Amino acid sequence: MSGHMTPEEFRRYGKQVIDWIADYQENVGSYPVRSRVEPGDVMAALPDHPPEEGEGFEAVLADLDRVIMPGVTHWQHPGFFGYFPANASGPAILGDLLSSGLGVVGMMWATSPAATELETRVADWLAELLGLPDRFRGKGVIQDSASSAALVAMLAALHRADGGRPARSGITRRHTVYISSQTHSAIEKAARITGIGSGNVRLVDVDPRTLAMDPSHLDALLAEDVAAGAVPAMVCATIGTTSTTAVDPVRAIGEVCAKYGVWLHVDAAYAGVAAVCPEMRWINDGLDGHVDSYATNPHKWLLTNFDCSVLWMADPEPMIGALSILPEFLRNKATESGKVIDYRDWQIPLGRRFRALKLWSVIRWYGAEGLREHVRTGIRLAQELASWIRDEPGWELLEPHPFGLVCFRPVWDGLDGDEADAATLELLERVNASGELFLIHTKAHGRVVLRLAIGGPATQESHVRTAWARIRKERLGVRG
Repeated sequence: MSGHMTPEEFRRYGKQVIDWIADYQENVGSYPVRSRVEPGDVMAALPDHPPEEGEGFEAVLADLDRVIMPGVTHWQHPGFFGYFPANASGPAILGDLLSSGLGVVGMMWATSPAATELETRVADWLAELLGLPDRFRGKGVIQDSASSAALVAMLAALHRADGGRPARSGITRRHTVYISSQTHSAIEKAARITGIGSGNVRLVDVDPRTLAMDPSHLDALLAEDVAAGAVPAMVCATIGTTSTTAVDPVRAIGEVCAKYGVWLHVDAAYAGVAAVCPEMRWINDGLDGHVDSYATNPHKWLLTNFDCSVLWMADPEPMIGALSILPEFLRNKATESGKVIDYRDWQIPLGRRFRALKLWSVIRWYGAEGLREHVRTGIRLAQELASWIRDEPGWELLEPHPFGLVCFRPVWDGLDGDEADAATLELLERVNASGELFLIHTKAHGRVVLRLAIGGPATQESHVRTAWARIRKERLGVRG
């Protein structure tokens, strides 16, 4: 078989693919959550060399079941409680399919006006749904991930701190970035990429109870670094840290940043979308103050499949100044008019996918009420699990837990800290080996704790009850 797939062939195989995905969604709960292959198993099942002649799509579908599926960990499984949810809903999948079918590369307004203008409008829709300040309206862009959003924000912060000199003339000074021990590793990676370096990433103390960043220590570090001749570039506050969903005091941190003229980026990758529920909008406290950039991920908890992270800028000009380069082959009347947004200047790569279609599809399918119901379900189930843990002797619950994540650990009588941590990790392995659920661990207050993140669209109370029963059962088989 050779040549391009005809529209009729695409129609036939496309129906088979849609049926395959629908069957998978219907039956995903029947699979073991975590893949059971050993390293190299999938490679061993694949030919060493590509085919000389085309094999047809039937062969692809056959190998999807035979080779690929055994090596898949099922993120959409109702028992997947690891990391954070990565929702893949029907409307989002179809929106992504439309994006792939159109094949648009929306790097500039001129390369597809609809791609740009839909993205601007959908970002504004989301800002309205989340109750974000008006100063972010018209200033949103869809990135692939919160990591890319953080990198873009850091480049903008550097541009503002030094008037664009590091990017344009090679003049460099010592810049510093401020995070806590709970901040996502993406910020340190961005510091490496931008040339700031890990050694200039300053660690701010956290509240020993809540693990939230301490604004007074941030103030002290900034004063110390400025006195030493450093140029503070960016502070990152987090709303819902990856480890435990701690919430930093954004308003107080913003006041410190304003004092020193430092860029404040707020990473709300996981928890930011919870503000779709009016009762959760307390997490937005401080966003109307000194916040320069804000990012949240619909692809985590808001029913939009990966990748879709929305970044808003209070003032896009430092970002555009840092990232805009206009070679002759990109010049066009629309750009030169100054009346359009060219999103190529709002991200690292030049090319970009039409991601707005899937977020648009999700918002239109579910509406505000449907999105709120999904988030509220995750929070309600997490609170129920927390109550079971709290009422069970021999378990310790990490407080607070306002979102869909619950962190907890067994109390091992007679074991010291390291021995207790080892026993908890052994319990984790036993639980994950069962195939019924998958969760991961983190460290909080110096001790290993289990993380159980709820928020998948297929997860119901029965699945959470099953998970808790399995965890309690497997504990009995662990030493201690």
